[in-house]
Amino acid sequence: MQENLEILNEDLSGLKPAQWQDRLAALTEELGMFQPLGEKHCATFLDQGDTLLVTFETQEGLHNLSPLAQPLGFEMVKQEGWSHLGLISRGDTWFRDQQVFGFFDQLIDDGFFEEFDKVIFYGAGPCGYAATAFSVASPGATVVAIQPQATLDPRVTEWDDRFVEMRRTSFTDRYGYAPDMLDGAKEAFVFYDPYERLDAMHAALFHRPCVTRLRVPNLGAAVQTRLVKMGLLNQILHLAADGQFDSMAFARLFRARRDDSSYLRALMGRLDLLDRPYLQTLLCRNVLGRLSAPRFRRRLNTLEQRAAEGDFKLPSPL
Repeated sequence: MQENLEILNEDLSGLKPAQWQDRLAALTEELGMFQPLGEKHCATFLDQGDTLLVTFETQEGLHNLSPLAQPLGFEMVKQEGWSHLGLISRGDTWFRDQQVFGFFDQLIDDGFFEEFDKVIFYGAGPCGYAATAFSVASPGATVVAIQPQATLDPRVTEWDDRFVEMRRTSFTDRYGYAPDMLDGAKEAFVFYDPYERLDAMHAALFHRPCVTRLRVPNLGAAVQTRLVKMGLLNQILHLAADGQFDSMAFARLFRARRDDSSYLRALMGRLDLLDRPYLQTLLCRNVLGRLSAPRFRRRLNTLEQRAAEGDFKLPSPL
C-alpha cells in the first residue's frame, strides 16, 4: 500500500484547470474514488486507514497553499496513513449545491462514516463553513474550522458585506446554519483573529457546548496561510485526531509565532496603530535577542532617538 502512495508525490502545479482535474481524477481513482458533482464541485477519496480526514478546499486555494497543487489531505495520507475524503470547489461556493447535498445524503445512507474509527472535518473561510455544516453527516466527528462563516443569510448576518453576491443563495435549507450543524459533533475548534471584526462576529455565533473558540490575534485575514507557513496546521489536525487538542495544546503550538516574520510585523503594526513606543521597544529588543531582523534594528534605533528627544522613557535594559 505504501508503494502506491508514491503516486501522490506527483507535481500537478503546472497543469491547466481541465488537465489538473483529469490528472487528479486518475490519481485518486487508483487509490480510491473520484466523483464529479456538477460543474463547480468534485469529490476525491483515498482509502488508506481507520482515521478519515474530510477537507473542503477550492481549486485556487490548494494551488496557492500546496507546492504540488494537491489537496491538503494528501499530505496527511502520506504522513499519517489516514484516509481522505476531499470536496473541491471551483471558486468560493460555500458548497451550497444540491449535488453536494445529495453526495452527503448517499454517504449517510451507505454508512460510509461509520466505517472509520475517527473522523475529522476541516476547512477555512467558506470551506470552514462547509466543514462545520456538513459535519452533521458524521455524528461524533471532530471539526477544525478556520475563520468560518456561520451563514450568509442576510436576515442573520446582514452586517457582513463581503459576500453580497451570495445573498440570493439559500442558507436556510438542508445543511444550512453551520452552528446548528455542530450539535452532533464530538468537539469543534473555531479559529479567528479578534481584530478581524467580521470574522470575530461570525465566530461569536458558534456558541455551542462542543465548540472551543481559539483566538489568533495579528494573523489577519489569511489565518490558514499563516498556520501552514508556521508548520502548525498538520500538528493541529494530528492532535485533534488523537483527542489531545485543546486550548492549552494550541497555546504551546502557537508559540511558534514568535519566530514568524509576518506575525512579528503585524504585531509591530498593531503597536504602531496604538502608538505604544514603550511596548514597541520591548518587542524590538526581544526579536533582536533571538533573530536577525534588520527591520526591527532600524525601528529600535528610531525609538531610541525618540526617547532621547524626550518623547517617552525607554524601558530599563534587562
